[in-house]
Formats: sequence, structure tokens, C-alpha cells
Amino acid sequence: MDLSSLYVKEGRAISRAKGSLLVAESIPGIKFNEIVDVQLGNGEVKGGQAIDISKEATIVQVFGGVSEVDLARTKIRYKGETLKLPVSVDILGRIFNGMGEPIDGGPRVVAEDYLDINGEPINPTLRQPPAEFIETGISAIDGLNALVRGQKLPIFSGSGLPHNRIVAQIIRQATVKGREERFAIVFAALGISYDDASFFMRNLERTGALERAVAFINTASDPVIERISTPRLALTAAEYLAWKQDMHVLVILTDMTNYCEALRELSSMREEIPSRRGYPGYMYTDLATMYERAGRISQKKGSVTIMPILTMPDDDITHPIPDLTGYITEGQIVLSRNLERKGIYPPIDVFLSLSRMIKEGIGPGKTREDHNNVFMQSYAAYAEGCYLREISTIIGAEALGERDKTYLTNADEFEKKFIAQGEREKRTIEDTLDIAWELFSALPEEDLKLIKEEFIKKYLPKYRG
Repeated sequence: MDLSSLYVKEGRAISRAKGSLLVAESIPGIKFNEIVDVQLGNGEVKGGQAIDISKEATIVQVFGGVSEVDLARTKIRYKGETLKLPVSVDILGRIFNGMGEPIDGGPRVVAEDYLDINGEPINPTLRQPPAEFIETGISAIDGLNALVRGQKLPIFSGSGLPHNRIVAQIIRQATVKGREERFAIVFAALGISYDDASFFMRNLERTGALERAVAFINTASDPVIERISTPRLALTAAEYLAWKQDMHVLVILTDMTNYCEALRELSSMREEIPSRRGYPGYMYTDLATMYERAGRISQKKGSVTIMPILTMPDDDITHPIPDLTGYITEGQIVLSRNLERKGIYPPIDVFLSLSRMIKEGIGPGKTREDHNNVFMQSYAAYAEGCYLREISTIIGAEALGERDKTYLTNADEFEKKFIAQGEREKRTIEDTLDIAWELFSALPEEDLKLIKEEFIKKYLPKYRG
């Protein structure tokens, strides 16, 4: 194919324009997601991408959008390639935009390779199940909803809740156990405000976390099509670091709700038949093509772990975005507005949160031998305390017996000492488990039925002296 050839047909290359979409007559040989150059009537050349192809027409999304289009004089040149990310180990410590271009004032990356942002298929027989612990330094995650290498564990938040602060804390603190392990973080911000973008960039630079991180920033004012490409760029960078550089990579994507809104906007422009609440019917498949890029591969030392963050519209966990995300991922961490009102940070809802892979990542040689028992007993004690809290609102705390008052107090202490922690406070998994044991010491020893006797004798404070 002649890469310099222009597709023009008697001045009718473009038949219709709608926003940043150009509808052209069917272009022979063009492929889905192929990158094109759009030469506008005034001579300006902009990049674009073929987002829909058929026998009748080819739809091109113009990067950066267009304000006015001279249909007769606008031409499309196709290149025969998809959007690719230049990669090398030098991407660590750099900040890019939603097209993979540096925005940190540094030079362009000297590429070792150019990788298709849509990823390469992984042989299913070589996939290994998620395993091994990633320490975030946050007790409510590490102790009760452990993040495991190769896992997909989203955070479900709500408008106004401190998910950005939690993300920044995870970026600063996340590590893998073991000195020999190489660890990196890939961060992608989708459709965020300038204030939020500035917050993340300052946080990365001032805390030194940028040295082991790669960031892709897409603001709300950037083109919609860039919001679609940004998470794919981030995942491509993660795959390069994991499979080529043997690193364990944690990918944080925020906010996936903005991504899904962009997907809906593009679908509406293309006049597709909408599904639930106006979102395209293929949204599940689209999200799965990204989330399923997480994992571990046999004979590869690295791993890709994904932690997407999404804000639930109207705090509705049954909304299509969190609902479909829950089907694809292995659990979720849900933020609580009630805990946030109490001034508890991070306001993680223990009962709505779940990590389906927790047992794969905890225990002897991974965290500590007592972790699984502590995890179960903490849930049981807190659940009983919360139940008694509801009862006390009806009959009054004075009507409760001494044992019930102990559990009621223990639930309050659990929120204040275990769930709550400082934004700059990094707790090791040993610190987290020791806090839980301190809380157990206030309960009757005979009630610790979910913990082995040997662990009680070894870790309960009164036996440790």
C-alpha cells in the first residue's frame, strides 16, 4: 500500500461531519482503529483514527476535534498502522498526555520498540492465576481486602469522596514483599479537572514516587478520543515493563466513569442503538478488553495488576458502569459516605468491599501465618458491633448487657484505629495485623473462635507481654 496516497473521490472524500467525527465514503483497504491524517480545507493536518468501517462508509475520529470542515476540500490519508506507543525503560519517571506525548518538559522517548496500544493476545494456556501479596500500606485494604499480583480490584467511589487522595496514597506507598522484586506503577487519569491533574503531578514529583512510575494525564478539556486511548496507552506501558523488563506493575486508572461517558458520547455521535441508560451495548466487551490485560504469565517474572477507580453516579452500585465492572473484576473496594461523614479516612466500607483473591495472596511466606484467621475474626467482631449499634438506636445503649457494650465499643474502636489512618501513614502488614490483635484483646478470649489457639497464644498482647 502506498502510505502517501490520498483517498479523494472527485472532491467528495468527506460526505458528512458531526462534531469531531468525519463520515467518508468507504475507503478501500483501511482497517479498524487505523491511524489517518486528515488534511483540512485550510491546509492544516490533524491526526485521526478510523473508529468504524463498513462497505457504505468509514467514520474517522479527529484528534483534537475540528471546528469547521470544508467537505469538498478535506482529504484523508491512511497510514496502514494503528496507534503505537514508543517504549523503553526511559518511560519510567515520565508524564505523558492521552496520545503518549511527553508533557513534563522532557525530551521524547528514544524508543526501543513501538507497541500497539490495543495489546497482543496472550495464550490462555500460559496464564497463571493471581497470587502473591501487594502491600498498599492501607490497613482496610491489606488486612481485609488484600490486593494480589495479577488481580483486577476496582475502587467504587462517589462524588465528593476522597478517592483521589486514596489513589495518591497507594501510588506513594505500594510495594511488593521481597527485596529482589522490581516494582513500578503506571497511572492514568481520564477526563479529570486541571486541579486534579495538578494535584497528581505535584504528588508524583514531590514524593519521589515518579521515579518508579509512568503517568498518562487526560484532562476534561482534552478530546474525547484521547480519553479512549489513554487507558490503553497505560496498559501497553505496563505490559512492556512487566513482560520485557520483568517488573511487577500496578496500573491505576481513574476515573473509569469518565471513560464510559466518553464511550457513550462517541456511540451517540455514531448514531448507534443505545443499551442501558444510553450506554452502548458493547461497553462490557470494551471494558473487558482492557481489564483482561491484567495477569501473570508462565515463565515470565513480571505481572500486571489493575486497580480501576470509578465514581458511581448517585452512589448507585447497580448503575451499568460499576455493575459491568463487577462482573469482570475479582472483587471491589467500596467507599462509604457514612464513614466519610464521621471524619474517617480512608472511608472504606468493610461489608460491601470484597477481594475474591485474598486467600491466594496471604498466609505463611506471603504476609503472616495468622492473617487469614485475623481477617475472619475482624469481620465477625465488627459485624456484631454494627448490629448492636443499630439495636442501641432503638432500645438505647443503656439497655445492652456488658458483653454487648464491649462489642459496641469495639466496633467504634475498629473504625477509629483499624480503618482510619493518616493520609501519610504507611502501615506494614505486620502493623495492620498487630492493630487487629490489640482490638481483640478487649474482647472475651473465649469469643475468638475463628482464630487457632496457637495464634492466640503467640499474638494476643497479654501472652506477648
